[in-house]
Amino acid sequence: MIKTVIIEDEKPASRKLERMLNEFPEIEIVAKIESVEEGVQWFSENEHPQLIFSDIVLGDGLSFDIFEKVPTKGFIIYTTAFDQYTLKAFKLNSIDYLLKPILDEDLAGAIEKFKSFIPSDNSVNSQEIKELIKKEKSTLSRILVKIGYNLKIVQTHEVSCFFSENKIVYLQTQERTYPSDFTLDELEEVLDEKKFFRVNRQFIISSDFIKNIHTSPNYKVELEFQPQEEITVSRDRVKDFKDWLVS
Repeated sequence: MIKTVIIEDEKPASRKLERMLNEFPEIEIVAKIESVEEGVQWFSENEHPQLIFSDIVLGDGLSFDIFEKVPTKGFIIYTTAFDQYTLKAFKLNSIDYLLKPILDEDLAGAIEKFKSFIPSDNSVNSQEIKELIKKEKSTLSRILVKIGYNLKIVQTHEVSCFFSENKIVYLQTQERTYPSDFTLDELEEVLDEKKFFRVNRQFIISSDFIKNIHTSPNYKVELEFQPQEEITVSRDRVKDFKDWLVS
C-alpha cells in the first residue's frame, strides 16, 4: 500500500480528492491536514507517508512552509488553482503538479509517475529516487488566466507563443491574447523544452504553430497566431534553434 496524506483546507475539495484517490486500491490515506500549523505538528510527530497530495494556498499560509520547517522524505504532488506557484513547487521535492479542477486522467498519470520511481524490489534508495525525479521534471500543461473577474484555463498546447511587452508576459492563442503571472525566465524552466523555445529576450515560441522560417538576412519565424509580423531569432540562439527544430 502507498501511505498517502492529503493537505487541503477546503473540505469539499478534500472530500472530492479523497473520493478520487479511493478509486486506486493501492492508495491508503493515513491523514488529512487542513493548515500549515496542523501540518507541521503532524509531520513532526508521525512517520512520513510515501506520497503527499498538497494544496498550496492554505488558510494560515503556504504548504511550502510545512516542508521548509519539517523536511519530508515523502514525495509531493501539488494541487492548486494558482499557477503562479508552479515554479516553486517544481523546485521542491515534488514529482508532479495538478492544476485544479483536477482531472481523472491527470490524477492517474501523477500516481503512475510516482509508482514508476519505486521499483518492486525496493532496491533504489531515497537519494537515487530524487535523482530520477530531477531527470523526469514535470512540465506545465495548463495555465490559469484572468479575464476581468473570471478565470479561464488555457492548455499550453493551445499557445503559439509567450511574449513580453511593457514588463508583462502574455500568451497568444488562436482565440486571443492573455496576460500571465509568469516571467519568460520562469516559463523557460517549466515549459516542455521539446515544444517551446526561447528565440530571443522577448519571445518563447511553440513548434506546433510555426508556419514559415525565413533564413535571410536573419532567421525570422512566422507563426500561425502571433502578436506582431516578425519574430527574429537572436544570432546567439540560431544554432540552438536549428538543433531544437530537429530534436
